[in-house]
This record gives sequence, C-alpha cells and structure tokens, in this order.
Amino acid sequence: MVKVEVETNSEEMSKKAASEVGKEILERQKPVLGLPTGETPKGMYNLLVKYYENGLIDFSTVTTFNLDEYYGISEDHPKSFRSYMERHLFEKVNLKRENSYVPAGEIPRDELGDYCKKYERKIIKAGGLDLQILGIGSNGHIGFNEPGSSFDSRTRLVKLTRETVEDSFGNTEKPPDEAITMGIRTIMEAKRIILLASGESKKRAVKRAIEGPITEDCPGSVLQLHPHATAIIDERAAEELELLQISGPPE
Repeated sequence: MVKVEVETNSEEMSKKAASEVGKEILERQKPVLGLPTGETPKGMYNLLVKYYENGLIDFSTVTTFNLDEYYGISEDHPKSFRSYMERHLFEKVNLKRENSYVPAGEIPRDELGDYCKKYERKIIKAGGLDLQILGIGSNGHIGFNEPGSSFDSRTRLVKLTRETVEDSFGNTEKPPDEAITMGIRTIMEAKRIILLASGESKKRAVKRAIEGPITEDCPGSVLQLHPHATAIIDERAAEELELLQISGPPE
C-alpha cells in the first residue's frame, strides 16, 4: 500500500517534498537520488536551491540519476532534460558534474543496448538509489514507462505516446517520439520512492495508481508493491481518492 500525504496546494506539496529530499541528503554520507523533470518538481527544486544557498544542505557528496531523456536531441537543446536540470538545480548548487547522470539523447542507435546496460551498472556502482522522486503522467506513466510497459523492464529506448509528446512539446514541427527511460524494475529497486502529483489533471492517474488494480496498463500502480512508497499530492490531485483508505505501511 502507498502511504498518502495530502497537502493543501502545490506549494505545500513542494515544501514537503523538498524537506524529504533534504533529510535524505543530511542523513546519508553519499546519498544517491533518482530525479524527475516536468512542471511538478520545479517548486521542490527551487526550495532545494534555497536550502543550499542558506547553508542547510550540501550537494558535494550527492550522486543523481535522472529518470529519462528524449532520444534524438542534444543535451544543450532547451527541451532536453539535461538542460532542465541545469537550469533548475545543477548549476545552482555544488553538485559535481561527474556525479550527475542524465541519459544521453544522441547515442547512436546501434550502441543503445550497451549504453542502457552501462547506465544500470552506474546506478549499482553508486550503491543503488536511496530515494527516487517520481511524477506521474495523465495516462499513469512513471518515467517514460508508458501503459503496457513490463514491470520487469530496465533502462531502454521506448516509443512515446502521442499524448505524452503533446503534453511536453505541443504541436512543434518535429517533436521526438522516442526516449531513453529507466525501467520499472530499476525504479522499484530504490530504497524509498516519493510520488509527486498536483492539480486536477492528475487526479484520475493518482486514483488508478494508488487505489486501482495493479496492472501494466497503469505503470504507476506498481508502486503499491513497494514497501516504502509515499505519495505527496495536493488536494486537487486527491479528489478521486477514497480518503478513508489513505494510510501507509507501519514505520
């Protein structure tokens, strides 16, 4: 069962998420974080930067692994997830460049298999993910694991749904329709997982992920099988949940 914490709004959700990440950094000598992109975690990243600027946390021993990256775009493309992370976190704190891993979107296609295996090995070498932060797509995807993705999947190249592409790129002339993503099994091997969701547009996905059947048709539903998964969501995203069922595993 997923532990659920409902905050008043997205700002309060961000505060709670940043607090949890900050604790993880303070409590471990070499914390390893799995990080997402998108609109939902922006507030969390802004607060983490403030914590750093105020001397409350230090990123010098932190290692990060991003969930995914669009395939076919360069890391300096304004829509790349490497660019996103640089803008919102990496260039604003003392995280070492060599300790920040984001899948590369320009790996030659014939080298992708080996590249994805190496990404997995880097996570293992770092000691595994201590805390994985996730968002959730309106269709229930986590990372870029679209509906139908195997719960046994590892880092790989995936085809994106039209819905996912349009959510990120709108109707640009040639948006990417593929991405490299951490697999569901890789995500589930994290010691702790926090799912973030805010806004009415996410309420159906949240309902399916937290209270629906566990099925590959809704990749987020796999979190119900994790022993230490928490959803930090705002009231709008929680609207379809049966609140009496909101609880978590014993501490």
